[in-house]
Amino acid sequence: MRHKRSIPNRSFRIADQIQRDLAELIRELKDPRVGMVTINSVEVTPDYAHAKVYFSLLVGEPGECEAGLNEAAGYLRNGLFKRLQIHTVPTLHFQFDRTTEHAAELNALIRQANASRAKE
Repeated sequence: MRHKRSIPNRSFRIADQIQRDLAELIRELKDPRVGMVTINSVEVTPDYAHAKVYFSLLVGEPGECEAGLNEAAGYLRNGLFKRLQIHTVPTLHFQFDRTTEHAAELNALIRQANASRAKE
């Protein structure tokens, strides 16, 4: 029973390590399309073949940044090979995470509603 429980923990540990290492590796990229990126989360498939990397962007154009990151995925994966102590480093798939964008929009709507209520 104990073995089954350790597999998800290992998956989370690897995803966490990938998230931290990618944050450092992305800073080294010279691609002007890749702005100030924050890695929000990493989801690794059970067989470690693929990893979805969700990112947000402080400065830059999300579509262009996503394209730049996906083009650099092989280079970034190679960087992970050198850092991670695992046999299979997943293929990286970058996806812009709109969660923070939606949260900001909701906060703006709430502020607007509160401001109009205060005027009444």
